[in-house]
Amino acid sequence: MKLEGKTALVTGAGRGIGRAAALCLAREGASVVVNYQNNAAAAEETARDIEAAGAQALIVQASVDNAADVERMVQTVKERFGQIDILVNNAGITRDQLLLRMKEEDWDAVLNTNLKGAFLCCKAVAPLMVKRRTGVIVNVGSVIGTVGAAGQVNYSAAKAGLVGLTKSLAKELGSRSIRVNAVAPGFIETDMTRALKPEQQETVRKQIPLGRLGKPEDVGRVIAFLCSEDAAYIQGILITVDGGLFL
Repeated sequence: MKLEGKTALVTGAGRGIGRAAALCLAREGASVVVNYQNNAAAAEETARDIEAAGAQALIVQASVDNAADVERMVQTVKERFGQIDILVNNAGITRDQLLLRMKEEDWDAVLNTNLKGAFLCCKAVAPLMVKRRTGVIVNVGSVIGTVGAAGQVNYSAAKAGLVGLTKSLAKELGSRSIRVNAVAPGFIETDMTRALKPEQQETVRKQIPLGRLGKPEDVGRVIAFLCSEDAAYIQGILITVDGGLFL
């Protein structure tokens, strides 16, 4: 129970990596705020599993790319738990298309959710952490943010931006004992990868040295580690969780 007494806010926690991170944090004793945008049923399922693990759960609907929504969410958490010790910026979307066919609104939607959303959440939560001189922020990036991918210039740019945000914020907040790090998942079994055709998934699997796609829990456990005191001297890094795909 390394996180007992801590409160964690996980954005996009209804499904996939966000859900796995929320459950891993709960199993370590943290109270978990389950943020979602549209899928209330998924958020409720995550909250039930958090409570089944013996931890407290709070569901808050908010669009992370909307400053007023983010401020309302943070205020709701403060009223319930009094503090936010951990922020996991996981909320993300894709709108894949080749650059020559990509619509401006598809670029804006991905950058707003995946990058601006993390900025707004950090901006809203950081003052609470600075005041208490303690806290952890983990940003969920992607290997695509470091290697790129055809048809994903918006997603790649947003995830690359998260790396820069992480490193800059680590320098800004480190003197206040606030740790800021990031994880870069590879091909993980989520709704995004399940959208790939079976033959595409098999092609990717053959390129992974560990011989399988990752599970959300593979990433969730790394996030929980970064949030614990076991990672007390890790700052401003990006941990790749891809089974060796991009060695």
